[in-house]
Amino acid sequence: MDRTGERRALGLLLAVWGATRLVLVLFVLRVFVFPGADVTSDVSVIYQGWYEVLRHGTFPLDDVTWQYPPAAALAILAPGLLPFLDYPTAFFVLAFLADLVVLCLLLYTGLRPGRTLRGAWIWVAGVPLLGPTVYSRYDLMVTAVAVAALLAGARHPRLTGVLAGFGAMVKVWPALLLAGASPGGGTLRGGTPGRRAWVAAAVTAGLVGALFAVAMPGAFAFLTFQRDRGTEVESLGALVLHVARHHGWRGEVLLNYGSIEFLGPHVKAVSAAALVLTACAFGWLLLWRLCAARFRSHTLADAAFTAVLMFTVTSRVISPQYMVWLVGLAAVCLCFRAGRMTLPAVLVLLATFVTVLEFPVGFSHVVVSDWYGITLLFLRNGLLLAATVTAARQLWRSTVTGAPAAALPARAAPATETSVPS
Repeated sequence: MDRTGERRALGLLLAVWGATRLVLVLFVLRVFVFPGADVTSDVSVIYQGWYEVLRHGTFPLDDVTWQYPPAAALAILAPGLLPFLDYPTAFFVLAFLADLVVLCLLLYTGLRPGRTLRGAWIWVAGVPLLGPTVYSRYDLMVTAVAVAALLAGARHPRLTGVLAGFGAMVKVWPALLLAGASPGGGTLRGGTPGRRAWVAAAVTAGLVGALFAVAMPGAFAFLTFQRDRGTEVESLGALVLHVARHHGWRGEVLLNYGSIEFLGPHVKAVSAAALVLTACAFGWLLLWRLCAARFRSHTLADAAFTAVLMFTVTSRVISPQYMVWLVGLAAVCLCFRAGRMTLPAVLVLLATFVTVLEFPVGFSHVVVSDWYGITLLFLRNGLLLAATVTAARQLWRSTVTGAPAAALPARAAPATETSVPS
């Protein structure tokens, strides 16, 4: 593409981003009313309530809905940096800025030689598909940290590790970002050096956790609250219970541990099955690590995307805001011309669109398990499952199948691909 065409493409991308984000802001500020439940109440009621507790130097120990690692307190307290705004408005402004940061990172990377703007387009198109939910949860801020970690790549492995470790102390899942870091202290064809990244992540997570444990009581109370969660109505396992309600199952749907969950006979068995599937996902990732022989510049992002897909699909809870994690990771994958995650990324976009139809638009149908609600869940979770299987297959093929029988040690191989800028 010549410079004129590139400028036009960039101008169109920025125009679409600006228009879609303006609409999102108008929705969260209630200038326009989005169909379904008011998703902004989590900010004005739950987050603001936590803010009032956290600002006094303690975690909300009496609130079982607090199920987040200690550094999540920083996201909840951050709106206090804008004292001239009320809490909800300040939170929405920070979410908007996090969205902008991700866009800038993807643009900076996409305009480099050997990269593409497809990743930026995935972000621009995918975020508004979630509707106002995306600006009403702190997951977008965590995603910004994860995107920055992946884009730091081979040039700054310690920075990648620091950001991944910090992100894990904000919302756990960024711990999976280093699944694709190449083994050893060096790189193999542009892969991210694993040893330095892993050490940096462990040290960062340990220091952050220790600081919060010393400074604020109850830093790790979330582990108990998280352990006691059941099967949430939007999860993959919940589909069994939704269908069972039409065949005489006498369970019920109630607000439990901060989400709408199934309660009744056999629910614990479904939750246990989800944990088994999660263990299987971990086993597959371990097998892949043992078999993988080729680590390239896009492997880190591809593996992170695949790992988070696996643990999202097998989770007892697939909340709508989880989709922004996948959109962000898919966007990073598609920044690389050599990447192979186009189909899984498209499937994630489709699942994101179905998600907004399921929540908040059609959530009342999901709660009562009518056939419209069940159909939406089958479609959304089916798309996520297809994306997971496809991503795993592509990751295996690009790193294992056809790889040399005895790969050279990582530090002995020259880095022939351009590394990703931070």
